[in-house]
Parts: sequence; structure tokens; C-alpha cells
Amino acid sequence: MSIPFNPDIHLRKNKSEVAGIQAIARRLHQKLQHDQVVQNTTDDIRDFLQVDRVVLYYFYSKWEGQVTFESLSSHQFSILGSTGPDQCFNDEYAALYLDGRVRAIADIKTASIAPCHRDFLRHLQVQANLVVPILPDKGSAQKELWGLLAAHHCQSTRSWSANDIERMQQGAEVLATASSVKAG
Repeated sequence: MSIPFNPDIHLRKNKSEVAGIQAIARRLHQKLQHDQVVQNTTDDIRDFLQVDRVVLYYFYSKWEGQVTFESLSSHQFSILGSTGPDQCFNDEYAALYLDGRVRAIADIKTASIAPCHRDFLRHLQVQANLVVPILPDKGSAQKELWGLLAAHHCQSTRSWSANDIERMQQGAEVLATASSVKAG
């Protein structure tokens, strides 16, 4: 038994398929644009600060996450995809970063940080570290810490300037805006 060809059904099916493909293409284009904005931002920060590594650490749940973007100088090893020391980041630290805390460590050897955090940074060959929170876009009603932007200076210790901190905070704002656009 053959089914007769009905051009109306065939046309509706094709329109539906085209709409589905167009939706997939839009989502892919948005993701590619988002990823390019994030990569450009981390590259620009690394160039401006003249550091060895800039990473975006994204939280998945309850302070577990991973490095999802990285800008790296040629003489450093990649930590892209790495997870942090979960036992070192707890609700207390999260609350501080949620309130906008900036953590500027000039020398990890003399800084007042948890031993597990010092060991983690030492493993990454970090000698000085600058971390700013990535919070939702200021226009968002959502108030949660979704990531950290970190600059790693590996060649020597370093005193971070007000300009360094301001540049990192501007970068975090760009990343928050890019992510809210992607999610919208």
C-alpha cells in the first residue's frame, strides 16, 4: 500500500525542519560569539597585566567547577579543564566573593592563605595571584557567584596596582554581560 503524496503536509514538514535547523544555527552562533568574547577578554587582560595565565573558573554547583577558558603565555602549561581544590573553597569564601571581594596576593609564600590553597598555587607555579568574582550582570535580579577570574603571575612576586585590579573587575563585568546575553 502506498501513501499518496500530499504537498501541503510535505511543505509543512519542510518548514518545520528549516525552523529547527535555523534555531540550532542561532544557538551555535550565540555560543561561538560568547566563546570569542570570553577568549578575547581573557587574552586582553593577560596582555594588559603582562601575566603568565588568566583563567575563568566556572562554578557548576556547590563550589565545584573547572577552568573553562584560559589565556596562556607560551612558557606556561595549560590548566584548561582543571578543577580546583574543592576543600579550599567553602561557603565563607563564597560569601566574601559574592560581596565583591578582590583577592590580591603579592607573594603566595608569605600570604595568609590556607595551606591547601598555597599548595594548589605552588603546583600551578604561581607566585602572585589576583582573583575577582564574576557576578551576574548588574541589571540581573539574580545574585549569585558563578565564577572567578584569576590572573597568575608565575615569574616572580608582584604587587598588584589599583589599575590591575580595575582591569580585572572590568573584565569580570564583560564576562558577566556576555554570559547573560548568551543565557537570554
